[in-house]
Amino acid sequence: MMPKTILNPLHRIPLLFVLAIFLVGCSTPAAAGMPIAAAPATPTATPSPTYVTAPPDATATPTPFQPLPPTAVYLPTDTPLPTATPLPPKPTSPPPKVSSQRGSLNQPDSQINILLLGSDQRPWDVAFRTDTIILATLNPDLGTVNLTSFPRDLYLTLPGWGMNRINTAYEFGGFSLLASTFEYNFGVRPDHYVLINFASFKKLIDSLGGLDVNVHTAVTDIRAGRYYTVQAGVNKMDADDVLWYVRTRKTTNDFARTRRQQEVLQALFEKMLSLNAIKRVPEFYNIYKESVTTDLGFNDIVHMLPLAAKITDTSRINQYFIGPQQVYDWLTPEGGMVLLPRQDAIMKIMRKALNIN
Repeated sequence: MMPKTILNPLHRIPLLFVLAIFLVGCSTPAAAGMPIAAAPATPTATPSPTYVTAPPDATATPTPFQPLPPTAVYLPTDTPLPTATPLPPKPTSPPPKVSSQRGSLNQPDSQINILLLGSDQRPWDVAFRTDTIILATLNPDLGTVNLTSFPRDLYLTLPGWGMNRINTAYEFGGFSLLASTFEYNFGVRPDHYVLINFASFKKLIDSLGGLDVNVHTAVTDIRAGRYYTVQAGVNKMDADDVLWYVRTRKTTNDFARTRRQQEVLQALFEKMLSLNAIKRVPEFYNIYKESVTTDLGFNDIVHMLPLAAKITDTSRINQYFIGPQQVYDWLTPEGGMVLLPRQDAIMKIMRKALNIN
């Protein structure tokens, strides 16, 4: 069963609630027919973020990468995450060869890989790019879910198309080309995909009464023409707050934004767990099918529910990132700033994320 695509998608969807739907089905039972409602606010939640005044020449807020406890994280730590992207070297022509075809990695047999995608499609556009790309690796035997985030400007080989940014693959050839791109460059062909749009996610968050997001590092950036700050700690956010938080990057960068995306995904997962949804999988699936485009049907999701029983312990959700130690900056001959992969460093992360010893 193919869910329909929701109209009116907006720009750069960073958040992907569907993983929470996959994994929420084995929490404490709720009464049949119970309507969806937000869980009570936790006593540790701080007030909603507020506008603050800052001088026009305010410096960028540092956002060093740190894991969200108790989630296990793998990220090289010999160099801190930069808060601004340095100017890359001048272009060379032709571009350096940055990837060659990889053989398929030998993964555990029961493992399932799902691409979670967020598009930048506008209502009037036919074509769009996937500016959020997260590979979810589900392993029922280990009882784990590994999330691996890829930067949108990663510049690599698109089979049959030459070199381009990874976020163009879906635009050029749909899931098939994006899956082939992963197989060619990373040795893994994703089994399924889920594509979500901005408007649908905003509607979902509002229906849940907002999220309590554990913000590791305070961030200050421009919102509606003024400086706006989200403090560190647990913040109660409505849909507009959440979407600003995961999209903003004028004073930070895409690496920091990727970290914030996974913070919000974690908050969304925990909120849905609090709704006690074991008997409400069909209800959540109705929300899911109205909000995403995917090749996953109801039966596919039902088969994943045994794993949900294990990962209600969120320490079983592991986060991985293709970050500044796995790429370097480069300018294309056309003047575009991209990220070239350090293949050995990326494959080290991929083997960990894919549970390959």
